[in-house]
Amino acid sequence: METKIVEVEKTVQVEVEKTVEVEAAAFTIPHPILGDPKVRQALAYCTNKLDLIKSVYPLVDEAAQQKLVMNSFIPSYQWAYAGDENLTIYPFDPAKGGALLDEAGWKMNADTGFRNNAAGDELSLKFTTTTAAFRQTWAAVFEKQMADCGVRILRFHVPASWWFGDTTGLARRDFELGAFAWVGQADPTGQTLYACDQIPSPTNGWTGQNYMGWCNDAADKNIKIANNRLLQDERKAAYTIVQTEYTKDVPAIPLFNRTDTFAYAPALVNFEPKPGESYYMYNADKWENPGQDTIVLGFTQEPASLFTLVEDAFVARAASYFISPLPYTSNDYNYAASLLKVLPTLESGLATNTAVDVKEGDAVQDADGNVAPLAAGMKVINSAGETVTYASGQALQMNQLVVKYEFLDGLKFSDGTPLSKADYELGQKIQCDKESGATSFILCDKTQKFEATDTGYTVTWVPGDQDPLYFLNPFGWYPAHQVIESDGPYKGKTLADVPAKDFATLPEIATKPMDVGPYMLMDWVKGEKMVFAANPYWVGGAPKTPNIVISFVTSENAEAQLLGGQVDVLDSTTLVGVTQTLKDAADAGKIKLLVNPSATWEHIDLSLFQK
Repeated sequence: METKIVEVEKTVQVEVEKTVEVEAAAFTIPHPILGDPKVRQALAYCTNKLDLIKSVYPLVDEAAQQKLVMNSFIPSYQWAYAGDENLTIYPFDPAKGGALLDEAGWKMNADTGFRNNAAGDELSLKFTTTTAAFRQTWAAVFEKQMADCGVRILRFHVPASWWFGDTTGLARRDFELGAFAWVGQADPTGQTLYACDQIPSPTNGWTGQNYMGWCNDAADKNIKIANNRLLQDERKAAYTIVQTEYTKDVPAIPLFNRTDTFAYAPALVNFEPKPGESYYMYNADKWENPGQDTIVLGFTQEPASLFTLVEDAFVARAASYFISPLPYTSNDYNYAASLLKVLPTLESGLATNTAVDVKEGDAVQDADGNVAPLAAGMKVINSAGETVTYASGQALQMNQLVVKYEFLDGLKFSDGTPLSKADYELGQKIQCDKESGATSFILCDKTQKFEATDTGYTVTWVPGDQDPLYFLNPFGWYPAHQVIESDGPYKGKTLADVPAKDFATLPEIATKPMDVGPYMLMDWVKGEKMVFAANPYWVGGAPKTPNIVISFVTSENAEAQLLGGQVDVLDSTTLVGVTQTLKDAADAGKIKLLVNPSATWEHIDLSLFQK
């Protein structure tokens, strides 16, 4: 504060001239502890990830435990993983962690067992996560590990409603160390998590999920390249740079994958659930239990309908998979064609991405991913990859994808009718009808032209749409020729005659659909079972096992039914993990256990800036 004496008209006045201190913008002040990369690296070295895993999965064998360890935000077996040689990996090494803390000015206090800086401040950090027993268990172990390195952890287990609330917890970056999980997928995405413009703050309306406040120029540039290029080699190179910077800077500590547990009859062969593939029945036609003509799966949930355009629950999609398998798989987080002849990529020649002229009023995808008529003031990405603001009358070119989705020759419905142009057209028509009951029409909105043949269809996407997953078929099919046998207004007509608004209640769609998969649904006894029999026209030949049964069991009796032989398979939706009963049975050879890393992975975000 400054005081100035001013004389005015012979009157002496004392005026106080204020120096206005402008408050720093929120989250621009580096965190006094976590702002130092040496401290962040030290915390990583002091973290024994394997012991955290053992605390929550004590009955899982050590080889499976080791596969759960995460060194980056991408699993080591995924196509986009940078490779160990391109990462800074932090093996458990408390001595190295302690040395880094010493370098950072945090010296061990022999009296307290914790570290202090030169000002006498203690090295203590607030650790926030949910009240879930799972997280309380491993968090207690983490607290002890940090204490061994001289770091005091103050644990706060808060309600999930606050931690994941729209205006609280993570959304407002209200933490120092924050533990939660992300769910991975075959395409890593990540732009909203790691780009600089995705750091939530009051100035941007708290937009984005980069709760750490991490802004690294190289990572920012390359996470955008990775999410806006189409060639996999280019995308992998960009993801490699992001992971290199992420592991060097340590804005978060990736910990471990959660588990997907399967228990099954010991003689069952070719039952091979894979990480990254949600539908473990992808190869159900190869399952075989020698000497048995039926395999029984135990489900603790029953689907309400098999009309998966509307009924999106996993159990509905899983049950329908025997009849209607996806045309692609994602085993080990790598996409591969199954009912598609090949993935229609730029590399395979079935897709093109060409610069085209666009004019005002044309439907395009803007820079934010919205489809709308091109208008003055709209931000779009031009064919050079630059974000520009369109002006009326401006000459503008944008990239346009045209993709040809070709399906296997010989695909036939279970009545022997080949899959045809009319079936593809009906599939696209129903999916894009606003009365179908579907909750999203984004694929339809992005479609400029749809052209079907008897072997598949070609989609011309609106200019500007550069979805990295363009090679996954966007539309399915329905048997347009199928005659309706169920009572009602459409009896005797074909499926093509039924309006979209009535598909959800039509038995031929909801409870006894016909499709081209390895099995067909023969009977559905509500609350008891679903019975499937081999499709004699399956393109892959006769399934190894003629019959599949889904038996609806309770969580209380599921294990007993498996051990008693009434059920052959219990999947990860039924089993929360390996129990002592299952482990003992597996050790005795009565069952087999498979524990895969799930798509869900635990990590700790580090707050790099403070309010």
